[in-house]
Amino acid sequence: MQQAHNQDLIRKQFYISRNQTEKLDLIAKKQKKSAAEIVRLAIDAYNPDAINSLEETELMELVSTRLKETIADTRETRKRLNKTLNELGRRSV
Repeated sequence: MQQAHNQDLIRKQFYISRNQTEKLDLIAKKQKKSAAEIVRLAIDAYNPDAINSLEETELMELVSTRLKETIADTRETRKRLNKTLNELGRRSV
């Protein structure tokens, strides 16, 4: 909040959904920052032109990386699920 006092801030009022409010509160709590600071950080981070500035190969690499991460997570989840199901099957016998 100290940073907010040092800036030339202007008060704005917006309508946001209940879900957005809950998400904002959760992020603020996790980050140990005010909701207003989270909104300021989100505005600073938002760049609608960023996706257009990515080259096609960069975009494909990004998609590939995220897809590989998702596949690895899914495999790990399936292993844990099978292990849990096997354990439960042994207990019920």
